Amino acid sequence: MADDRPVPLDEYPVHQVPLSMKHVATGDRNAYDRCIFHVFDHEGRALLILGLGVYPNTGVIDAYATLRIGDTLHAVRASDALGDDRMNQLAVGPLSLTVDRPLQRIRLRCTADGPDSLAYDIEWNAEFPAVWEPHHTQRRGDRLTLEGRRFVQAGRPSGTIRVGGEEITVTPGEWTATRDRSWGVRPIPGEDGGRGAEEHRTEGFHWLWAPAVFDDRFMMVIVQEDADGHRSLNEALLVRNGQRDVQLGWPHADITYRPGTRHPEHAVIHLTDPARKPLELGVRVLASSPLAIGAGYPPADDWQHGTWRGRAWTDRRSYDLSDPSAHPLAAYGVTDHAARFTLDGRIGHGIFEHGSFGRHDPSGFTGFDSVAS
Repeated sequence: MADDRPVPLDEYPVHQVPLSMKHVATGDRNAYDRCIFHVFDHEGRALLILGLGVYPNTGVIDAYATLRIGDTLHAVRASDALGDDRMNQLAVGPLSLTVDRPLQRIRLRCTADGPDSLAYDIEWNAEFPAVWEPHHTQRRGDRLTLEGRRFVQAGRPSGTIRVGGEEITVTPGEWTATRDRSWGVRPIPGEDGGRGAEEHRTEGFHWLWAPAVFDDRFMMVIVQEDADGHRSLNEALLVRNGQRDVQLGWPHADITYRPGTRHPEHAVIHLTDPARKPLELGVRVLASSPLAIGAGYPPADDWQHGTWRGRAWTDRRSYDLSDPSAHPLAAYGVTDHAARFTLDGRIGHGIFEHGSFGRHDPSGFTGFDSVAS
Protein backbone atom coordinates (compact mmCIF):
# COMPACT_ATOMS: atom_id res chain seq x y z
CA MET A 1 0.00 0.00 0.00
CA ALA A 2 1.33 3.47 -0.94
CA ASP A 3 2.56 5.76 1.84
CA ASP A 4 0.61 9.01 1.45
CA ARG A 5 2.07 10.93 4.40
CA PRO A 6 3.37 14.47 3.80
CA VAL A 7 7.00 14.81 2.74
CA PRO A 8 9.51 17.43 4.02
CA LEU A 9 9.04 19.72 1.01
CA ASP A 10 5.34 20.07 1.90
CA GLU A 11 6.44 22.35 4.79
CA TYR A 12 7.32 25.10 2.29
CA PRO A 13 4.84 27.37 0.49
CA VAL A 14 5.84 26.19 -2.99
CA HIS A 15 2.82 24.11 -4.06
CA GLN A 16 1.48 24.63 -7.57
CA VAL A 17 -1.40 22.14 -7.51
CA PRO A 18 -3.51 20.65 -4.67
CA LEU A 19 -1.19 17.66 -4.27
CA SER A 20 1.69 16.75 -2.00
CA MET A 21 5.06 17.83 -3.38
CA LYS A 22 5.78 14.11 -3.63
CA HIS A 23 3.53 14.04 -6.71
CA VAL A 24 3.62 15.89 -10.02
CA ALA A 25 0.53 17.32 -11.70
CA THR A 26 0.64 14.86 -14.59
CA GLY A 27 0.27 11.10 -14.51
CA ASP A 28 2.47 10.73 -17.60
CA ARG A 29 5.14 8.12 -16.87
CA ASN A 30 7.63 10.33 -18.75
CA ALA A 31 7.56 13.15 -16.19
CA TYR A 32 11.11 14.19 -15.33
CA ASP A 33 13.17 16.83 -13.49
CA ARG A 34 16.91 16.96 -14.10
CA CYS A 35 20.07 18.93 -14.75
CA ILE A 36 23.26 18.76 -16.79
CA PHE A 37 26.63 20.44 -16.10
CA HIS A 38 29.58 20.91 -18.45
CA VAL A 39 33.04 21.57 -16.98
CA PHE A 40 35.96 21.94 -19.42
CA ASP A 41 39.38 23.52 -19.82
CA HIS A 42 40.17 26.08 -22.48
CA GLU A 43 42.71 23.92 -24.32
CA GLY A 44 40.40 20.98 -25.00
CA ARG A 45 42.29 18.52 -22.82
CA ALA A 46 39.38 17.56 -20.54
CA LEU A 47 35.59 17.65 -20.87
CA LEU A 48 33.52 16.61 -17.85
CA ILE A 49 29.75 16.20 -18.30
CA LEU A 50 27.52 15.24 -15.40
CA GLY A 51 23.87 15.26 -14.47
CA LEU A 52 21.17 14.06 -12.09
CA GLY A 53 17.48 13.39 -12.70
CA VAL A 54 14.34 12.23 -10.96
CA TYR A 55 11.38 10.48 -12.58
CA PRO A 56 8.48 10.76 -10.10
CA ASN A 57 6.01 8.49 -11.90
CA THR A 58 8.47 5.63 -12.34
CA GLY A 59 10.01 6.08 -8.89
CA VAL A 60 13.57 6.40 -10.19
CA ILE A 61 16.46 8.74 -9.41
CA ASP A 62 19.69 8.47 -11.40
CA ALA A 63 22.89 10.33 -12.17
CA TYR A 64 25.93 10.07 -14.41
CA ALA A 65 29.33 11.59 -15.08
CA THR A 66 31.61 11.24 -18.11
CA LEU A 67 35.13 12.59 -18.51
CA ARG A 68 36.84 12.67 -21.87
CA ILE A 69 40.64 12.83 -21.86
CA GLY A 70 42.33 12.04 -25.14
CA ASP A 71 40.43 9.20 -26.79
CA THR A 72 39.24 7.68 -23.50
CA LEU A 73 35.81 8.38 -22.03
CA HIS A 74 35.53 7.49 -18.34
CA ALA A 75 31.93 6.99 -17.17
CA VAL A 76 30.13 6.55 -13.86
CA ARG A 77 26.36 5.86 -13.71
CA ALA A 78 24.14 5.23 -10.70
CA SER A 79 20.43 4.61 -10.15
CA ASP A 80 18.18 3.98 -7.17
CA ALA A 81 14.62 4.18 -5.89
CA LEU A 82 13.37 7.75 -5.51
CA GLY A 83 12.69 8.65 -1.88
CA ASP A 84 10.46 11.25 -0.23
CA ASP A 85 13.01 13.92 0.77
CA ARG A 86 13.67 15.76 -2.49
CA MET A 87 15.44 18.62 -0.67
CA ASN A 88 18.24 16.37 0.57
CA GLN A 89 18.21 13.47 -1.87
CA LEU A 90 20.36 14.96 -4.62
CA ALA A 91 22.69 11.99 -4.43
CA VAL A 92 22.83 8.55 -6.06
CA GLY A 93 25.60 6.10 -5.27
CA PRO A 94 28.95 7.91 -5.59
CA LEU A 95 27.42 10.95 -7.36
CA SER A 96 26.01 13.96 -5.53
CA LEU A 97 24.93 17.54 -6.06
CA THR A 98 24.60 20.04 -3.19
CA VAL A 99 22.81 23.37 -3.64
CA ASP A 100 24.70 25.66 -1.25
CA ARG A 101 23.02 28.85 -2.53
CA PRO A 102 20.23 28.49 -5.11
CA LEU A 103 21.22 29.96 -8.50
CA GLN A 104 24.61 30.97 -7.04
CA ARG A 105 26.74 28.13 -5.69
CA ILE A 106 26.54 24.35 -6.23
CA ARG A 107 28.93 21.61 -5.18
CA LEU A 108 29.46 18.65 -7.51
CA ARG A 109 31.04 15.46 -6.19
CA CYS A 110 31.86 11.93 -7.23
CA THR A 111 33.65 9.62 -4.83
CA ALA A 112 36.15 7.03 -6.04
CA ASP A 113 35.94 3.27 -5.62
CA GLY A 114 39.65 2.75 -6.22
CA PRO A 115 42.90 4.70 -6.80
CA ASP A 116 42.39 4.90 -10.59
CA SER A 117 38.63 5.49 -10.78
CA LEU A 118 36.95 8.74 -11.75
CA ALA A 119 36.31 11.14 -8.85
CA TYR A 120 35.83 14.89 -8.54
CA ASP A 121 35.00 17.65 -6.08
CA ILE A 122 34.05 20.87 -7.84
CA GLU A 123 32.47 24.10 -6.65
CA TRP A 124 30.34 25.81 -9.29
CA ASN A 125 29.77 29.55 -8.80
CA ALA A 126 27.41 31.56 -10.98
CA GLU A 127 29.05 34.09 -13.27
CA PHE A 128 25.88 35.44 -14.91
CA PRO A 129 22.17 35.27 -14.02
CA ALA A 130 20.21 32.21 -15.05
CA VAL A 131 18.00 32.83 -18.10
CA TRP A 132 14.99 30.99 -19.47
CA GLU A 133 15.14 29.02 -22.66
CA PRO A 134 12.05 28.89 -24.89
CA HIS A 135 9.17 26.70 -23.80
CA HIS A 136 9.81 23.46 -25.67
CA THR A 137 7.09 21.18 -27.04
CA GLN A 138 7.07 18.30 -29.51
CA ARG A 139 4.27 16.07 -30.78
CA ARG A 140 4.13 12.76 -32.58
CA GLY A 141 0.86 12.82 -34.40
CA ASP A 142 -1.68 14.12 -31.89
CA ARG A 143 0.27 13.09 -28.81
CA LEU A 144 2.38 15.53 -26.80
CA THR A 145 5.67 13.64 -26.35
CA LEU A 146 7.83 16.44 -24.94
CA GLU A 147 7.03 19.53 -22.95
CA GLY A 148 9.93 21.05 -21.08
CA ARG A 149 10.84 24.20 -19.22
CA ARG A 150 14.53 25.02 -19.00
CA PHE A 151 16.97 27.60 -17.76
CA VAL A 152 20.66 27.91 -18.61
CA GLN A 153 23.50 29.54 -16.68
CA ALA A 154 27.26 30.08 -16.90
CA GLY A 155 29.58 29.56 -13.96
CA ARG A 156 33.16 29.57 -12.68
CA PRO A 157 34.35 26.10 -11.62
CA SER A 158 37.10 25.30 -9.12
CA GLY A 159 38.27 22.07 -7.52
CA THR A 160 39.88 18.80 -8.55
CA ILE A 161 39.25 15.85 -10.84
CA ARG A 162 41.02 12.53 -10.30
CA VAL A 163 41.27 9.68 -12.78
CA GLY A 164 43.87 7.05 -13.62
CA GLY A 165 45.99 8.06 -10.64
CA GLU A 166 46.25 11.64 -11.95
CA GLU A 167 44.88 14.75 -10.25
CA ILE A 168 43.67 17.59 -12.46
CA THR A 169 43.23 21.04 -10.94
CA VAL A 170 40.15 22.94 -12.11
CA THR A 171 41.11 26.62 -12.03
CA PRO A 172 38.83 29.64 -12.65
CA GLY A 173 40.07 31.55 -15.67
CA GLU A 174 41.45 28.40 -17.27
CA TRP A 175 38.20 26.39 -17.08
CA THR A 176 34.57 27.26 -17.87
CA ALA A 177 31.33 25.65 -16.72
CA THR A 178 27.75 25.84 -17.97
CA ARG A 179 24.58 24.18 -16.72
CA ASP A 180 21.04 23.53 -17.86
CA ARG A 181 18.02 22.76 -15.62
CA SER A 182 14.89 21.28 -17.13
CA TRP A 183 11.66 19.63 -16.09
CA GLY A 184 8.37 18.52 -17.59
CA VAL A 185 7.66 15.49 -19.79
CA ARG A 186 10.30 13.83 -21.95
CA PRO A 187 10.40 10.29 -23.39
CA ILE A 188 12.14 7.64 -21.31
CA PRO A 189 12.63 4.02 -22.41
CA GLY A 190 10.08 1.29 -21.99
CA GLU A 191 7.01 2.50 -23.87
CA ASP A 192 5.54 0.99 -27.02
CA GLY A 193 5.55 3.53 -29.83
CA GLY A 194 2.33 2.12 -31.29
CA ARG A 195 0.53 3.87 -34.13
CA GLY A 196 2.31 7.16 -33.54
CA ALA A 197 5.75 5.65 -34.04
CA GLU A 198 4.63 3.73 -37.13
CA GLU A 199 2.69 6.45 -38.94
CA HIS A 200 4.65 9.54 -37.88
CA ARG A 201 8.25 8.56 -38.45
CA THR A 202 10.85 11.30 -38.17
CA GLU A 203 12.30 12.28 -41.55
CA GLY A 204 14.94 14.48 -40.05
CA PHE A 205 15.98 16.44 -36.97
CA HIS A 206 18.53 19.25 -36.70
CA TRP A 207 19.55 20.66 -33.30
CA LEU A 208 21.93 23.34 -32.04
CA TRP A 209 22.33 24.47 -28.41
CA ALA A 210 25.23 26.81 -27.73
CA PRO A 211 25.92 28.64 -24.44
CA ALA A 212 29.03 30.81 -24.88
CA VAL A 213 30.80 32.61 -22.03
CA PHE A 214 32.90 35.76 -22.47
CA ASP A 215 34.51 37.96 -19.80
CA ASP A 216 31.71 40.52 -19.84
CA ARG A 217 28.79 38.67 -21.43
CA PHE A 218 27.02 35.35 -21.86
CA MET A 219 25.32 34.26 -25.05
CA MET A 220 22.74 31.55 -25.66
CA VAL A 221 21.77 30.23 -29.11
CA ILE A 222 19.19 27.50 -29.76
CA VAL A 223 17.98 26.16 -33.10
CA GLN A 224 15.71 23.17 -33.78
CA GLU A 225 14.61 22.42 -37.34
CA ASP A 226 12.66 19.73 -39.16
CA ALA A 227 13.76 17.94 -42.33
CA ASP A 228 12.63 20.80 -44.58
CA GLY A 229 14.27 23.45 -42.40
CA HIS A 230 11.07 24.55 -40.66
CA ARG A 231 12.14 25.97 -37.31
CA SER A 232 10.26 24.80 -34.23
CA LEU A 233 12.58 26.30 -31.58
CA ASN A 234 14.60 29.50 -31.77
CA GLU A 235 16.66 31.60 -29.37
CA ALA A 236 19.52 34.06 -29.56
CA LEU A 237 20.15 36.01 -26.38
CA LEU A 238 22.89 38.24 -24.97
CA VAL A 239 23.13 38.41 -21.16
CA ARG A 240 25.15 40.96 -19.18
CA ASN A 241 25.18 41.52 -15.44
CA GLY A 242 22.90 44.35 -14.38
CA GLN A 243 21.49 44.97 -17.86
CA ARG A 244 18.39 43.90 -19.72
CA ASP A 245 18.83 40.77 -21.85
CA VAL A 246 19.22 41.55 -25.56
CA GLN A 247 17.59 39.46 -28.28
CA LEU A 248 19.79 38.79 -31.30
CA GLY A 249 17.28 37.80 -33.93
CA TRP A 250 16.97 34.65 -35.99
CA PRO A 251 20.29 32.75 -35.87
CA HIS A 252 21.66 30.98 -38.93
CA ALA A 253 24.62 28.63 -38.63
CA ASP A 254 27.13 27.75 -41.32
CA ILE A 255 28.69 24.52 -40.05
CA THR A 256 31.80 22.91 -41.53
CA TYR A 257 31.72 19.15 -40.98
CA ARG A 258 34.55 16.66 -41.04
CA PRO A 259 34.33 14.98 -44.49
CA GLY A 260 32.42 11.72 -44.45
CA THR A 261 30.62 12.57 -41.20
CA ARG A 262 28.25 15.02 -39.55
CA HIS A 263 30.88 15.87 -36.96
CA PRO A 264 31.30 19.69 -36.81
CA GLU A 265 34.81 21.10 -36.79
CA HIS A 266 33.99 24.80 -36.85
CA ALA A 267 31.04 27.07 -37.51
CA VAL A 268 29.85 30.64 -37.89
CA ILE A 269 26.54 31.61 -36.29
CA HIS A 270 25.04 34.69 -37.92
CA LEU A 271 23.14 36.99 -35.53
CA THR A 272 21.63 40.49 -35.66
CA ASP A 273 21.67 43.10 -32.90
CA PRO A 274 18.68 45.41 -32.17
CA ALA A 275 20.16 48.07 -34.48
CA ARG A 276 20.14 45.46 -37.29
CA LYS A 277 23.92 45.22 -37.23
CA PRO A 278 25.13 41.76 -38.28
CA LEU A 279 27.09 39.83 -35.67
CA GLU A 280 29.17 36.70 -36.25
CA LEU A 281 29.71 34.20 -33.48
CA GLY A 282 32.65 32.00 -34.49
CA VAL A 283 33.00 28.46 -33.18
CA ARG A 284 36.00 26.12 -33.12
CA VAL A 285 35.53 22.67 -31.63
CA LEU A 286 38.15 21.66 -29.03
CA ALA A 287 36.86 18.35 -27.62
CA SER A 288 33.79 16.20 -28.19
CA SER A 289 31.70 13.84 -26.08
CA PRO A 290 28.76 11.94 -27.65
CA LEU A 291 25.90 11.87 -25.14
CA ALA A 292 24.84 8.41 -26.34
CA ILE A 293 28.11 7.01 -24.97
CA GLY A 294 28.26 6.79 -21.19
CA ALA A 295 25.89 9.67 -20.41
CA GLY A 296 22.60 7.80 -20.94
CA TYR A 297 21.03 9.89 -23.70
CA PRO A 298 19.23 8.21 -26.63
CA PRO A 299 20.06 6.08 -28.51
CA ALA A 300 22.46 4.65 -25.89
CA ASP A 301 22.27 0.86 -25.90
CA ASP A 302 23.73 0.09 -22.45
CA TRP A 303 21.82 2.47 -20.15
CA GLN A 304 19.35 5.37 -20.55
CA HIS A 305 17.92 7.87 -18.07
CA GLY A 306 14.87 6.86 -16.05
CA THR A 307 15.52 3.14 -16.48
CA TRP A 308 14.85 1.04 -13.39
CA ARG A 309 17.98 -0.96 -12.52
CA GLY A 310 16.99 -1.97 -9.02
CA ARG A 311 18.15 -0.40 -5.79
CA ALA A 312 21.70 0.91 -5.36
CA TRP A 313 22.85 0.19 -8.93
CA THR A 314 26.26 1.62 -9.87
CA ASP A 315 28.26 1.07 -13.04
CA ARG A 316 31.74 2.28 -13.98
CA ARG A 317 33.36 1.75 -17.34
CA SER A 318 35.65 3.32 -19.92
CA TYR A 319 35.08 3.67 -23.64
CA ASP A 320 37.65 3.94 -26.43
CA LEU A 321 36.56 6.74 -28.76
CA SER A 322 39.47 6.44 -31.19
CA ASP A 323 37.41 4.32 -33.60
CA PRO A 324 34.00 5.93 -34.36
CA SER A 325 32.84 2.74 -36.10
CA ALA A 326 32.93 0.97 -32.72
CA HIS A 327 30.06 3.20 -31.56
CA PRO A 328 27.69 3.40 -34.55
CA LEU A 329 24.68 4.65 -32.54
CA ALA A 330 26.56 7.74 -31.38
CA ALA A 331 26.10 9.32 -34.81
CA TYR A 332 22.33 9.30 -34.24
CA GLY A 333 22.51 11.10 -30.91
CA VAL A 334 23.47 14.59 -29.79
CA THR A 335 27.16 15.35 -29.18
CA ASP A 336 28.46 18.01 -26.81
CA HIS A 337 31.56 19.84 -28.04
CA ALA A 338 33.71 22.04 -25.82
CA ALA A 339 34.45 25.02 -28.06
CA ARG A 340 36.29 28.30 -28.39
CA PHE A 341 34.00 31.16 -29.45
CA THR A 342 34.86 34.52 -31.02
CA LEU A 343 32.72 37.67 -31.17
CA ASP A 344 33.88 41.13 -32.29
CA GLY A 345 37.46 40.45 -31.24
CA ARG A 346 36.48 38.79 -27.96
CA ILE A 347 37.44 35.22 -27.16
CA GLY A 348 35.14 33.05 -25.06
CA HIS A 349 34.43 29.40 -24.32
CA GLY A 350 31.33 27.29 -24.12
CA ILE A 351 29.46 24.28 -25.43
CA PHE A 352 28.48 23.68 -29.03
CA GLU A 353 25.85 20.95 -28.69
CA HIS A 354 24.80 19.60 -32.03
CA GLY A 355 22.85 16.76 -33.58
CA SER A 356 21.75 16.31 -37.17
CA PHE A 357 19.99 13.10 -38.20
CA GLY A 358 18.13 12.15 -41.34
CA ARG A 359 17.16 14.64 -44.00
CA HIS A 360 17.97 18.32 -43.52
CA ASP A 361 17.43 20.35 -46.68
CA PRO A 362 19.32 23.52 -45.60
CA SER A 363 22.45 21.43 -44.94
CA GLY A 364 22.11 19.34 -48.07
CA PHE A 365 21.62 16.07 -46.15
CA THR A 366 19.20 13.79 -47.98
CA GLY A 367 18.67 10.97 -45.47
CA PHE A 368 20.03 9.10 -42.47
CA ASP A 369 23.01 7.79 -44.46
CA SER A 370 23.88 11.21 -45.89
CA VAL A 371 27.13 12.81 -44.69
CA ALA A 372 29.32 15.81 -45.54
CA SER A 373 31.49 15.54 -48.61
